[in-house]
Amino acid sequence: MADGYLEKRQEDYEARKAAFLRRKKHLPQQGRTIERPDDEAL
Repeated sequence: MADGYLEKRQEDYEARKAAFLRRKKHLPQQGRTIERPDDEAL
């Protein structure tokens, strides 16, 4: 019984992970910009 439960949970996890990676792949890439102060001594 425990083996079937763990296998089902693993399959559910793999399906969610695959769906997440598919959605992530199609999202636009956002560039990060670091805002630096004029005087870096602050």
